[in-house]
Amino acid sequence: MLYNAFVIDEIEGVFSSSIKTLNIADLPQGEVLIKVEYSSLNYKDALSATGNKGITKNYPHTPGIDSAGVVIESLSEKFIAGDQVIVTGYDLGMNTPGGYGEYIRVPAEWVVKLPNGLTLKEAMIIGTAGFTAAISLSRLSELVKPADGKVIVTGATGGVGSVALSLLAKNGYQTVAVSGKEVEYPFLKQLGASEIISREQFQLIEKRPILSAQYAGGIDTVGGVALENILKSLQPLGAVTTCGSVSSTQLNMTVFPFILRGITLIGISAQNFPTHLRTPLWEKLANEYKPTHLLDIYNEIGLNDLQNAIDDILQGKLKGRTIVKHN
Repeated sequence: MLYNAFVIDEIEGVFSSSIKTLNIADLPQGEVLIKVEYSSLNYKDALSATGNKGITKNYPHTPGIDSAGVVIESLSEKFIAGDQVIVTGYDLGMNTPGGYGEYIRVPAEWVVKLPNGLTLKEAMIIGTAGFTAAISLSRLSELVKPADGKVIVTGATGGVGSVALSLLAKNGYQTVAVSGKEVEYPFLKQLGASEIISREQFQLIEKRPILSAQYAGGIDTVGGVALENILKSLQPLGAVTTCGSVSSTQLNMTVFPFILRGITLIGISAQNFPTHLRTPLWEKLANEYKPTHLLDIYNEIGLNDLQNAIDDILQGKLKGRTIVKHN
C-alpha cells in the first residue's frame, strides 16, 4: 500500500524537501501501524529538515516528532485496530520515519491511547510542545505554589511558552511573559500573561553574580542569558525548569544564587519522559491541565505548506502551535 510523505533528501551535503509516494512495506519494524491524521511542527522537526546530524543521521528521512491517528494493525495486546492514539517523543521523526508521513509503524511502548476529553486535533495542538509545558508545570508545582509569587516564562510566543502561559494561568499562577515580538503582546495577554517584558530588556547581560529577587519560579524555553537572569532573580527556594537551547547551550554564571538562595534548576526532557508517566500526564492534559485557549493558539497547514513553515520557525516568525493535517 502506498502513502504520501514529506521527505528530506541529501545530495552532496545539500538538503531539499519534496512530497513523495512511499510504500508502507518499507516502514521500520514495530508492533503498531498507525494512519496519521495530524502531526505538528516543532523546532526539532525544522532542524531535522535542514540536515542537522545531531537530530537525524541518515537521509532520505521523513520528520515529524508528533503524531495522532488511528491504529490500523497491532501486534500488541494494548491496542486494537480502530484505537485513536498519540505518539510523541522517543525516536519518532528523528531517525524513525515520523508524522509527516500518512503512516507510521512504531514500538507499542511509544503509543498512548487518546484520553477522553481530547480530539486527535487537540492532541496535536498540544503535541510535544504542550507535553513539555505540562511536564514543566508538573515539576515546578512541586516546589512553587501560586501564592509564592510571579512565574516568568521565556520564549512566550513559541510552542512551549504559549502553552505554558495558558497552563500556568489556568492553575492560578501570576505570569510574566518574555517576548521579542511586541506585535504579539495582545496574544500573550489573551493567554493569561499579567505582565510582559521585552526580550531585549530581559536579556541584557547582567555581570553581577546575583540580582534582586523578583520571581518565585520560571519556565525557560531558550537557555543562555535569559536562563542565567532568571536564576539570578529567583526568590529564596525558587525554581525554574529549562527545556530549550535556541538562544545558547551555555550558562556563564556563579553558583551564588544556588547556595545563597537555595534555588533549584529542573531539566525537562519530553523525548525521554518515562513511558509509565506519559498516560497519566496526557489524562491531565485532557482534563485539569487542558489549556483554556487551546483553539486560539494554532495554525493548520498541509504537507504542501510545510517547507515555508519550517523556514518561518527557524527565523522565529511563528507563534503558538502549527499543526499538520493529512488529507
